[in-house]
Amino acid sequence: MAAARIGVYGLGTMGAALALNIAEKGVAVAVANRSPGPLEAFVARAEPFAARITACGSLAELIAALPAPRLLLAMIPSTAPMDAFLDEVMPLLERGDTVIDAGNADFHATRARAARLEAAGLQFVGLGVSGGEEGARHGPSMMFGGSEASWQALEPILSRIAAPYQGAPCVDRMGPDGAGHFVKTVHNGIEYADMQMIAEVYDLLRHGAGQSPAEIAAQFGRWSKGPLESYLFEITATVLAAEDSHGAGPVVDAILDRAGQKGTGRWTVIEAVRLGQSATLIEGAVAARAWSAEGDLRAAAGAAFGAERDALQLDMDALEAALLAARVLEYAQGFRILAAASAEYGWDLDAARIAEIWRAGCIIRARLLDDIAGAFRDGAPEGQLLLAPRFAPVLAAGIPALRALVAQAVAAGYPLPVLGAALAFWDTLRQPRGTAALIQAQRDFFGRHGFDRVDGQDARHGPWWD
Repeated sequence: MAAARIGVYGLGTMGAALALNIAEKGVAVAVANRSPGPLEAFVARAEPFAARITACGSLAELIAALPAPRLLLAMIPSTAPMDAFLDEVMPLLERGDTVIDAGNADFHATRARAARLEAAGLQFVGLGVSGGEEGARHGPSMMFGGSEASWQALEPILSRIAAPYQGAPCVDRMGPDGAGHFVKTVHNGIEYADMQMIAEVYDLLRHGAGQSPAEIAAQFGRWSKGPLESYLFEITATVLAAEDSHGAGPVVDAILDRAGQKGTGRWTVIEAVRLGQSATLIEGAVAARAWSAEGDLRAAAGAAFGAERDALQLDMDALEAALLAARVLEYAQGFRILAAASAEYGWDLDAARIAEIWRAGCIIRARLLDDIAGAFRDGAPEGQLLLAPRFAPVLAAGIPALRALVAQAVAAGYPLPVLGAALAFWDTLRQPRGTAALIQAQRDFFGRHGFDRVDGQDARHGPWWD
């Protein structure tokens, strides 16, 4: 049996998939789990790679099986269990060892844990892993946050197990401490907006244009072969074409009309606000999921005020152009948040490289990311995706289509929390002078009358009331 190069602790769905991926790619791995059941199941599942797997009955045994300096990847909840795990494992480690948190984590917690381990002479890595179980098993997109030394130690392993895009592995070092987990958080926020945008289009086609799920599935299938090509469009076509195995009709009609969320979309919005940035498309998606949980209220409001909506006349080419423009706006917001965090925390995030490692393995992988990476490589004016010349034709064609779509849909009674926010974002950014002057004048007035701090100044003369 080969000596292990890395340890994996936590053999739930994601941990087991990653460990199998590591072993399959020729890297010897030692594994352990707090309870024995998952370990036994994993060993049986990993039989084809038995020569490269060391099963350990305890955390102490796992540490003993690893050569110094140790590489220990933990796939456990990145909340209180992670801190409890660190309390347990740190006394077993030696200076120079590295602990990798590969779960979804609040990057503030990751920064604190990195500082804690650094003080003890240890390394802590926050590794964002995207792609779900399938990605973890066969090739995820990974966003690394940690020291250069820990990256040098882990890169040979991570590059082997990452999803390839045209031969290049979709993994890279984002920066120190919480950079990797923050980039993964924003990735998930974009994912929320993408999913809600797709759902809004489905609603318009299903209830506005009267198309069946099968017809809409075919349309998403066609879109997924063009400029809108993406994993989420592909799976939407698959989901909408599926029939309910326990009854008659499409499976989408048998699913409870309530969307869950794990919190990463909400984290993106919170951090954007803290950084003074706009995340309105992501916030619209988070809000829509929150509203979906209030089924009784929605039923009562529909009964009280009516739930009727008008029919829509939708042109598929115009809808495609509108969707493409909205997705550019969605990514533009996401990368603005990344840029603000990079400046705030001194991370020096590489926007082009982030787009490149999102091109395969992750949930938001899409053809559009090639152009986004190219736009940043070319030097997007003022670092803004919206000003990149390569997107000028997309926006010139798509914004009028998006405006017409939003106007028609809203007039007919359809909620568009993401598509509507995309148009508002565009219209706000392109106005040299908007609503802010009046808001500031109101705030100044409050200050004049003792209600608020006076901080507004006339651009020419000082306080406007003088």
